This record gives sequence, C-alpha cells and structure tokens, in this order.
Amino acid sequence: LLYTIKFEGEVVYMATGANGANISSSDLQWYFSQVKGNVEEDITDADIISTVQFNHDGEFLATGDKGGRVVIFQKDLGVKGEYSVYSTFQSHEPQFDYLKSLEIEEKINEIQWLKRQNNNLFLLSTNDKTIKLWKVSERRYRMDGFNLYDEYGAQRDVQSINKLRIPRLVPVNELTVEATTKKLYDKAHVYHINSISLNSDDETYLSADDLRINLWHLDSTNECYNVVDIKPANMEELTEVITAAKFHPQHCNYFVYSSSKGTIRLCDMRAQALCDQHAKMFEEQEDSTTKSFFSEIISSISDVKFSSCGRYMVSRDYLTVKLWDLNMDSRPIETYNVHEYLRSKLCSLYENDCIFDKFEVVWGGPSKYPFEKPMQNYLLPYSLLVFLNSLFINIATLVSTLKHSI
Repeated sequence: LLYTIKFEGEVVYMATGANGANISSSDLQWYFSQVKGNVEEDITDADIISTVQFNHDGEFLATGDKGGRVVIFQKDLGVKGEYSVYSTFQSHEPQFDYLKSLEIEEKINEIQWLKRQNNNLFLLSTNDKTIKLWKVSERRYRMDGFNLYDEYGAQRDVQSINKLRIPRLVPVNELTVEATTKKLYDKAHVYHINSISLNSDDETYLSADDLRINLWHLDSTNECYNVVDIKPANMEELTEVITAAKFHPQHCNYFVYSSSKGTIRLCDMRAQALCDQHAKMFEEQEDSTTKSFFSEIISSISDVKFSSCGRYMVSRDYLTVKLWDLNMDSRPIETYNVHEYLRSKLCSLYENDCIFDKFEVVWGGPSKYPFEKPMQNYLLPYSLLVFLNSLFINIATLVSTLKHSI
C-alpha cells in the first residue's frame, strides 16, 4: 500500500508492507519510500501544498498548491512504489472581485478525479470561487505537411508553392502531455468553497461553501441546483456553518454534510428538492462535566468521508476521529483520541489561531489488514488513516516510532 505525507513545499510517499493475512499492527513497518522536492530549498508561500488526491486506481497522484498549480505524478512501471512527474499546469490565477472589493486567492482547495473512461484523464479542481474541469491528454503525433507553413511553423512564400500537399500525422520523438480546460463552473457561490464531491453516477457533483450546497451537472456550466441552504434571514441568528459535503459512494441520492457544531446530516434527494430537512443527524451528546470555553471550537468537524462499502463514515474534528455507523445516529461506534496532549494547551493554541486549523481524514483502499478488534462481525480495514499535522498516520496504532521521527 502506498500513502502520501504532505509537507510544506514537498510531497513525501510512505509505504507499509507486511507478510501474512492475519497480521497484528505491531508487525507493520512504516518507512519513507520516496521524497519529491528539495527539503533544503527555501519554501515560498506559493509552493506550499494544499491538497493531495490519488485517482481511483492509484496510478496517478495530483497535488495542488497555494500558487494555483496542479502537479500530476504517475507511478513508475519499472520501480515499485515510486512516482515521477507526469504533468504540471496552472489551474487557477489570482482574481479580484470589484463589486465586493475582495481578492480571490489562486490556492487549490480540493481536487477530485473523474473515473477514467479512455486514455484521457479528467479532474475537477477548485479555489475559493471557481471550479474547473480539466482534460489531461497525451500527444504522440503531430500534424505535418501543411501547404502554407513549413515544419518549423514559419509561413511559406506563396509563390514557392507549386503543388498541393495533404497534411498527415507523424509520430513525435518525445511524449507531450497537455492539460486543457473543458468546463468552467463559477458565479454560483457567495462564500468560499470548502469541498467538492463527485457522485457515483459520474455525471453530477456537489460543491459546498459555508452556507450553501449546490448540485452541478458536469455538462452544464450555466446553472446549478441549490440543495442545502442554511443561511438565516438575519445573519445575526447564524449559529453554524457547513464545513464539508460528500456523496455516498454507491447511492447517488444520498449525501452528507458536516457543520461547525459537530453534527453530520444525511440527506436524501428523493424526499425533496431542497434538503434543508435532513433524513438523519449524527451527533454525540457532549459530557457536561468536560465542557469548557473551547468545547464548541474543537468539536467543529473539518472533514467527513464514507467508507468504500457506504455503511460507515469517519469524521475528523480537532482532537478526535470518530467512526459512525449509518444505522446508528445516536453516537459513534468508535472514537480515537488524536494529540490528546494538546488538550492542556488549548489556550495557547487559541491565542495564535492554531485552534482553528482544519484537518482531513481518509479511508485507505481495500486491505487485508484488519483492526485487531472486530465490531459487529465486521472487520474494519486496517488502512484507516487520519490526516494529522499535515501527514497521514495509521490510527490503528498511532505508531510511536513514526511520531518520534517527525
């Protein structure tokens, strides 16, 4: 299995390997297998990586940075577990909203791969306001034999043309990878886009900002449908914001969205067009004895993801990772404490605004390494990962050796 660690200005690949089907967590060995980027270079703000995403089969890896660039890596066929640069292109440019006197950063907030249908690659990338659909294709041939231009592209003298030539395709010596914008989805969000999610029908996707969630069709750029709107009539009555939204991996009518209040709402688009009334709400009741000034801040969910089977969800707040069963909305079936030692330092983190940092959480692919503890006769994949302090760590053991080596 190959996982990614994100550091400022570089991408580090981390692999884990072990023998045997029923293996305990202590037998797994984590190690760095590849580092992309020079660690010793001075890192500029534009080079800081903001998002990382594998495609569905793991052959390609896309990274986005604060400079609006997207770098795609491809798995090397000759070297096991290593990736090389496949393509680099500028996805977004800085913009300025003159009506609101607001600068729009070029930073890539999220990348979503579309399932591969042919030799071309398609992906969605978004900054705070604009979503783009990109086509990445290989050019192995070029046109040759034009009548008005020579092989270098210079215009020929018309008087020297004495016969008609038919253009033909000739192979090129070096492979050329081109990235072209196929669709542009904009002017639909008043607030900053925090997440996008592709539907299982491969035709529609969600885009979410702080107060609204829109449903788009990939072929339509001039309209979208508002499926969730939590904006109150009086903004002084606003009590929560949307932090993430994700489609169900198997049922195209289900999606969930999380909020800053620590709740997750499951919506069914078959019930009504505007899903302000949720089908289920997943929330854990807070213990009044442990409530503090920072409780509401650290309970804000920054990310939520479905498992590949669609039965479970995993959510991430500031100090915990929670595993939910869609059939039980009263409490999570498992709670993992993350960086528990920070609980005594929340005051300092609040003063320097680090308490408002957002973290992601991901599921690994299908794995034969389960947790040691089975739950309801279902062995959870051992490759459950949590995005923690800008790197992916296996939460089955929270490997102490890896923690000390960072």
